[in-house]
Amino acid sequence: MLSRLSKQLSLSASTSRNLLFQKRFSPNDGTSLWSCSFATQSGTSTARQSFVADGSMTDKIFASYSVYKGKAALSTSPMLPTFRKLDSGGVKLDRKGSIMLTFWPAVGERKYDWEKKQCFALSATEVGSMINMGPQDTREFFHDPAMLSSNAGQVRKSLSIKPHADGSGYFFSLNVVNNILKTNERLVVPVTAAEFAVMRTAVSFALPRIMGWDQYSNQPLGTAHKNPSKVLPHLTDSEWDK
Repeated sequence: MLSRLSKQLSLSASTSRNLLFQKRFSPNDGTSLWSCSFATQSGTSTARQSFVADGSMTDKIFASYSVYKGKAALSTSPMLPTFRKLDSGGVKLDRKGSIMLTFWPAVGERKYDWEKKQCFALSATEVGSMINMGPQDTREFFHDPAMLSSNAGQVRKSLSIKPHADGSGYFFSLNVVNNILKTNERLVVPVTAAEFAVMRTAVSFALPRIMGWDQYSNQPLGTAHKNPSKVLPHLTDSEWDK
């Protein structure tokens, strides 16, 4: 009886979470954004369709936190990792997640050029650096999207987060130098202390999820004891190298 009740409570909680987080935003309600992975206005996906520990597939969830300012807009959204199911029955992280920052230039009052977006994906360590910022701290990150390829150095991205002089917030500045297209773009979005507090709280919540660690606790009651490999796969050296 107790086991049956526990399973019902777990199912109810899981259903509630799904209903809460799987709400999709309509493209016409002003919250739909252009993702960096697609060329159509389909919303910023916070989850690729991927294997979870029980072997099922996750649904894509559309959500982001955005701030719209006079010269540019900035959107923050988590890009979840993907997993690969192994022949042994375990699940291995296939691709790490990130926090995607997307910038759009303004073309008028409350109007933005959605096609001229620029993206910057923060790794888990970079997210930690952002979370750890104090009121007068500055952070700078540098990315080469084509690193370790023949096109290395052709596109360089730099993101800086600098405090306002009066301590009322931060400037998020993205500079993208594209030697292929012969362009140099700079987008700056002032973020208030309140807006930054929302971003800090949101990325703190998302951090274990972009690392894939939330999957360890996303198991039916008793699974960890009945089948430990579903929670923490015990892989051979050759399996880890795949």
